[in-house]
Amino acid sequence: MYGDGEGVPEDDVEAARWYRLAAEQGNARAQFSLGVRYGNGEGVPQDYSEAVRWYRLAAEQGSASAQHNLGVAYDAGEGVPQDYSEAVRWYRLAAEQGSASAHFNLGRLYAYGQGVHQDYVEAHMWLNIAAARLSGGNRERAVAVRDRVAEQMTPIDLSEAQRRAREWHAAHLEP
Repeated sequence: MYGDGEGVPEDDVEAARWYRLAAEQGNARAQFSLGVRYGNGEGVPQDYSEAVRWYRLAAEQGSASAQHNLGVAYDAGEGVPQDYSEAVRWYRLAAEQGSASAHFNLGRLYAYGQGVHQDYVEAHMWLNIAAARLSGGNRERAVAVRDRVAEQMTPIDLSEAQRRAREWHAAHLEP
């Protein structure tokens, strides 16, 4: 309510206060939202370490958005030491729940061999999934990275990556 000004004047400080009350009671959505507020400095001082703390609490409850943002924190070294292996772990959890942004980031890390062994087949698979699920400029970026990865692949590897992407879609998306 306060964060969006729905029915009350917009007030980031008051929104953060209400998110904190719910977050401290274990509400994963509020924990994620409070993490975003700390990450952006909305209604609270910007504090990446505090953002990570709230993301982790929500992520451990299965919040795909929090898992993705925790991956971003480890990827960028914001609020935690940079650790690509940890970024991969959190991106994978979010990706398995359908986070298109996590699909992109996981594909990017496989493409560059950050936190994992470089694997163009795996990179292309995740980037292909991301390209199918993102829109606008994000989709264009995923397509561009996917196509650069494809230039490094053999036709057999490209076919394998496409097969894996189709299988992922079939197993994870509703009919």
